Amino acid sequence: MALIVQKYGGTSVGSVERIQAVAQRIYKTVKTGNSIVVVVSAMGKTTDGLVKLATEISPNPNRREMDMLLSTGEQVTIALLSMALQELGQPAISMTGAQVGIVTEAEYSRARILHIETTRLNRHINEGKVVVVAGFQGISSAGEMEITTLGRGGSDTSAVAIAAALKANFCEIYTDVPGILTTDPRLVAEAQLMDAITCDEMLELASLGAKVLHPRAVEIARNYGVPLVVRSSWTDQPGTWVTSAKPQGRSLINLEIARPVDAVEFDTDQAKVALLRVPDKPGVAARLFGEISRQKVDVDLIIQSVHEGNSNDIAFTVTMPILKRAEAVATAIAPALRSQSNPNLDEAEVMVEHNIAKVSIAGAGMIGRPGVAAKMFATLAEAGVNIQMISTSEVKVSCVVDANQCDRAVNALRTAFEIEAGEQGAGSRGEFLTPNSSLLTSHSPLSTQHSALSTQHSAPPVRGVALDLNQARLAIRQLPDRPGMAAKLFGLLAQHNISVDMIIQSQRCRVIDGVPRRDIAFTVSRIDGENAKKMLTEVAAELGWGEVVLDSAIAKVSIVGAGMVGQPGIAAKMFEALAQQQINIQMIATSEIKISCVVAQEQGVKALQAIHAAFELAGSEKFVVPA
Repeated sequence: MALIVQKYGGTSVGSVERIQAVAQRIYKTVKTGNSIVVVVSAMGKTTDGLVKLATEISPNPNRREMDMLLSTGEQVTIALLSMALQELGQPAISMTGAQVGIVTEAEYSRARILHIETTRLNRHINEGKVVVVAGFQGISSAGEMEITTLGRGGSDTSAVAIAAALKANFCEIYTDVPGILTTDPRLVAEAQLMDAITCDEMLELASLGAKVLHPRAVEIARNYGVPLVVRSSWTDQPGTWVTSAKPQGRSLINLEIARPVDAVEFDTDQAKVALLRVPDKPGVAARLFGEISRQKVDVDLIIQSVHEGNSNDIAFTVTMPILKRAEAVATAIAPALRSQSNPNLDEAEVMVEHNIAKVSIAGAGMIGRPGVAAKMFATLAEAGVNIQMISTSEVKVSCVVDANQCDRAVNALRTAFEIEAGEQGAGSRGEFLTPNSSLLTSHSPLSTQHSALSTQHSAPPVRGVALDLNQARLAIRQLPDRPGMAAKLFGLLAQHNISVDMIIQSQRCRVIDGVPRRDIAFTVSRIDGENAKKMLTEVAAELGWGEVVLDSAIAKVSIVGAGMVGQPGIAAKMFEALAQQQINIQMIATSEIKISCVVAQEQGVKALQAIHAAFELAGSEKFVVPA
């Protein structure tokens, strides 16, 4: 029948009774003719307890010893679960990450998987045993054979990597909630369960729901076409399928580090419309994009940058055939956006730019790798290409450049990231992988066949709403507007292992001492905020930029959905929902399937709830996340 990899999280194996219940579920699946590999986490709060013990010994424990310590938690679970299966009469064997052959890079606490030696695994499977594997851990490839851990979400990563290496039919992730929900049920109790979601959408919604699936696991599923399903440990509900495009025959060597970028994309049929110095107050973006929507103008990138004073710049790109309509809308609405008390002709000035191109790098592998964006910017700088706009998402970085520099930019990026001309990444549109119904029986827990992809075509344009309260924003004033400055800035951050999320470059250009300058703002993890500010301030004078400003009191709220492409009203609806709650938008960044807004931290939860309600994503059932 089928070869299935199942993963059970800490709460699913948090007690002897729960371990026995998991054993029963596995046993029933085997009895329908399936072969099973099980990946488990440490029991309940075991890992937290081990961390507490370590900090009682040392306030800053050695990372190698932490990996040695934390890897023991999963070893307890695998032994107990294997015993529970044997008590049911089911042959089983427990194996650590090292015994399985999960070989990683030699990075303690955050190792990435290089490859998995499957010989021993396959032998035990062929002998009819259930193999119970310790998640979250591996062994370094060097001769030292060091125990390593994979970092947060490591058991998800272990499970999907094993499924890819074994070419398993499915990977099931069992957790506390019945699948993937439209938002975090702890913030919106009526969050709705999704039948299916694409890997691209799931990657963008990395912070969605009860954090049931780690982005690294989704990245592997996407790259290798692993059919993935998230289900509840407590029910037999079908859960949510995470679907991926048909893979391109990717090598299983260097499994997690093969290459971060799958494709270089470009679009020369673009023009830019910018409104400079619009008032920084709630409702401005809603008013502008509401009118754009009413005029049926389809917008691609949307950028709102951060500035000193009480004004912002908003810029958006459109295709050339609708530029005149977009310009007419912006020009007509500009007077209404100016301050009524002190109308100033400099306010809400409309700027139109033809002859631009959008150049993008795309790939799931760029998540959590701070050097990827920096490499893109450095490559463009070396090619003499100046960047006019930057917009980022979890799986894509887009830059607007002069159209006459597009070919040069694309060729340079293809060379830098080793992408053949015409090559498509694993996430390009294509055939979607769905479970093979011939592998299932009516008694299999997988037999509740989903209509995931038959419903995908009728899915709402917005699939989910995510909130990130763990970011800080840095703004650098008066950055010289010339090739190479973004490369230097983000190269420095990469050298200090600081990952960047949103990046916004202002549209407003000021000439100071004969040098044109722009502001640039970006978000980082809050724990990196102070270090990033200190490091960038130290080099500001040397590199010729101005003040570095840190704001840790922000929240990022995002909507995601593949169906929003070609629907002009989606952004307007999001902005209007925020305006109705008097929530001011500080920054905007978009990709094809995601719109993100930065708002004040204290308004983050209200923003998420307002947007979720505006897109009518609530269901009739209330979900309670188990403690």
